[in-house]
Amino acid sequence: MERIDGDRARFKEIVRGRIRKNLKRYISQGELIGKQGKDIVSVPVPQVDLPRFKFGRRDNGGLGQGDGEPGDPIGQDGEGQGSGKGQAGDSPGEHALEVEVTLEDLARILGEELELPKIQPKGKKKFESFDRKYTGIRPVGPDSLRSFKRTYRQALRRQIVSGTYNPERPVIIPIRDDMRFRSYKEMVRPHHNAVIIYMMDVSGSMGDEQKEIVRIESFWIDTWLRSQYKGIESRYIIHDASAREVDRDTFFKTKESGGTMISSAYRKCIEIMHKDYPAGEWNIYPFHFSDGDNWSADDTMQCVKLLREDVIPHCNVFCYGQVESPYGSGQFIKDLRVHFKGDEQVITSEIKNKDAIVRSIKDFLGKGK
Repeated sequence: MERIDGDRARFKEIVRGRIRKNLKRYISQGELIGKQGKDIVSVPVPQVDLPRFKFGRRDNGGLGQGDGEPGDPIGQDGEGQGSGKGQAGDSPGEHALEVEVTLEDLARILGEELELPKIQPKGKKKFESFDRKYTGIRPVGPDSLRSFKRTYRQALRRQIVSGTYNPERPVIIPIRDDMRFRSYKEMVRPHHNAVIIYMMDVSGSMGDEQKEIVRIESFWIDTWLRSQYKGIESRYIIHDASAREVDRDTFFKTKESGGTMISSAYRKCIEIMHKDYPAGEWNIYPFHFSDGDNWSADDTMQCVKLLREDVIPHCNVFCYGQVESPYGSGQFIKDLRVHFKGDEQVITSEIKNKDAIVRSIKDFLGKGK
C-alpha cells in the first residue's frame, strides 16, 4: 500500500507539472470550461500513459493458443481489421489523457503559475464554523472516541503491575477501568464571505467572441476567489441601455441590439449591494466587462460619480475589463484611467483577445485585495 501511495503521489506531481506547463494554453483556449463538474474539472494532459491490465474471456486461451495456421491474420472473424482506405501518413497519432483535478488544486496551480498573492479579507466575520480539536485522553467517553492504543497500554500496565502478564503467552485483555477515550474541545473558526457581481455589456457591439472571452475569464476568477473564501456568492447583471439581473446561463447567452448606458449597470449593482451585502460583513468584488462604448459623455460622468460615491467605498476592488471589439470605440477605459488615476481600488485591464486573458487575470487578482 505504501508503494501504491507513493506511485500515486508521483503521478499526481507529474500531472500537476503538465498542467502548470500548459496552463496558459488551457486558459486562452478555454479547454476546461466545458468539462467543469461541481468540484472537479477534467484536464486533457498529453503524453502521460497509464499502464493497465485488460481482462479477456477465459475461453479465449492464452498467447499462441487455439486453432490456426502460420500466416493467418490475428483476430476473430476479421475483428480489428481496418478498411485499408485513406492515405498513409508519417506523423504519430495524438493521444490525450483526461485527468480529473479538483478546483482547489487548479486554483493552487493558477496561484503558483501567476504568482497571485493570498487575499487579505476585509470586513467582519460573517460565518462561524465549529471544528473539533482533540486535546487529551480521559477515562470516560463514547465508544466512537475510544483510543485503542492508550486502552491497550493501560491494560498492559495493569497486568504487569498485578503480576498477571505472561511474556510467554502475551494476551492483553482490557477491562472497563482500562478504557481510555479521546477528549476534544470545539473551536469556533470565523469564515469570511464574499460576493462577485459580474456586469456585462450585451449591446449589439459585443459579439460571441467577446462573450466567450468574458466566460473564460470569469471561470478562472471564480476558481481563484472560491479558493480564498469559504462562503462566496455570484450575481450577474447584463445591460445595454438598461440593466437587469439574470442567472448565469442567461448572462453568457443574451445578445441585444440596443445602445449602451453603462450607468444603468452600476445602479443595479449598487441596489444589489445595499440590499443583500452590507459592506461591513461582506467582501464585494464587482467585475464589469464591456467593449468601451457608452451612450454619451454625460453618462460616463454619471458612472464616475456612482463609482466614486457608492461602489468603490463599499467594495474590495472594482475591476473593469475592456474586451476589444471591431465595433466598440474603447473610450470608457481611458475615461476611468483619467478619473481614477492612482486609485488602487480601481483596476482596469484591456483584453484584446484570448491570449490576453492570462495577463488580465493577473491584473485583476495580482494585488491580493
